This record gives sequence, C-alpha cells and structure tokens, in this order.
Amino acid sequence: MVVGSDISRCPNTPWPTCRGYLHKRTHSGFVKGWRKRWFVLKHDGCLHYYRHKKDEGKCPPLEIIKLESAEVGIDSSLGKPFVFNCVPQSGNRTFCFCATSNQEMKRWLEAMDKATHPVRQTHVWEDVTLHNSSLPPLAIKNPECLGLLHQLDRSTDMWVQHYCILKDGCLYFYAGIRSTRASGGLYLQGYRVNEQTLSFKQSVIELKPPSEEFKTFYFCAENKAENQRWITALKASIKKWLPLHQAIQDFMNRPLEETRM
Repeated sequence: MVVGSDISRCPNTPWPTCRGYLHKRTHSGFVKGWRKRWFVLKHDGCLHYYRHKKDEGKCPPLEIIKLESAEVGIDSSLGKPFVFNCVPQSGNRTFCFCATSNQEMKRWLEAMDKATHPVRQTHVWEDVTLHNSSLPPLAIKNPECLGLLHQLDRSTDMWVQHYCILKDGCLYFYAGIRSTRASGGLYLQGYRVNEQTLSFKQSVIELKPPSEEFKTFYFCAENKAENQRWITALKASIKKWLPLHQAIQDFMNRPLEETRM
C-alpha cells in the first residue's frame, strides 16, 4: 500500500516560507542607515538574516528574530516607501525593514503576519515516530532494516557508529543495541538514496534531501553487501511515502475500472 502524507506541510518543517533581500535599518557601528541583507523566514516562525545570499546554509545567521506574537506593520513615519516594522514580543527592540516594491513588501508582510499567529497542527505520524523513539531498538515492531551504520560527521570528517532501525520512512539512531531509547532520528520523506564513493570508503550510502534547506547525509555499513541491503531497504521505505498531493494525483490518473453488475 502506498501512503500519501502531508507531513512535509506541517509548520515545524525547516523549509522557508519566504526569502529574499531586504534593507534593514541600523543604528549601530560607525555606519548608520540602511544595509542590504538576505532574509529567510522559516516555518518555525523565526526570521534569519545573513550578509549575503551565499551565506545561507554555510554561515550562522547574523541574528534570528522570533516572530511569534510580534507586532508587524507598515511604517510611514520615515517618509520612505515600502518600509515596515517588526516589534518582537519582548518589545525591547524594533526592527525596521525596507522592500524594493509594494508587491515585495506585501509578500513579506503576509508571510510575517502568519508567523506571528502560528496555527498549531498535529500529525499522527509524528506521534508514532515520537513513540518509537522512546522505545529500545528491539521493541520496535516489524523493522524494515536494522544493524550497524557509520555516519559521516562533516564538521570533524569522522565516522560515528550507530545501531540503526529503519521503520516507516524514519531512521532511528541508537548508541548501541542495549540502549533504552533513540538518541536521534531522520525523517526520510522525499530523500533520494544513492551509492557513492567517498574518501577511502569503498561504498557509501548518500541520502540526498528534497531541498537545499536540509542536509545531505552519508552512511557506510560494515561491507558492500550490507550497504546494498540498506540501500534496498531505504529506497523501499521512502517509496511507500508519497507527498499527499502526488498520491491524490496518481489516484486521479488511474484508468477507470468497469463495474460489473
């Protein structure tokens, strides 16, 4: 059975809701005035900004502004068009932004207004994975694959060993087979599985994300045969989960069946 899931549309996904250049008013440093910055508003309601577009994903943001319960609105006091303000809930600072057009300003105001009044959603699949992560590895029923995997830590270029369980499109990490609960997990919806050659490793499993907002992961099993076992299981597990809109479209495109009376 193929399951259509709208998990990727939940508000806690790291995909951005809005991104682009804005001018930010500053009163600090030697140069006062407007500075062009690259802004990224994420579904968690946090506004990140960087010096340049190329810094996103490579450098930490210059600042993160939490928009929940903030006040956002147009500011006409400066006599400058397309200016709007954001006052976070703390109220001890006002952020002043300037867009390049009225349309661009409206785009940001609509996205930021939604972030200030988030709609809380729950997803039964998230509840299941949270429950599974609280269990010992051998207590997860009918796993699709299990065993040791080494994960590449890109910051140190070192391989870290985990005992892993694959279940319903989620890869759970454990310190060892006797662990009482998972130390982490990876939602695999939308990921692509490839076999790559990396460094001195003969065969490496690459998990490629559906968006640049996510990280690429590299794993390596004990040998080539184990790698192939994991690759086959990962592909099958991910394939069961389609985005909801794609599942509906596939269903609608099916040929009509005759009903015999």
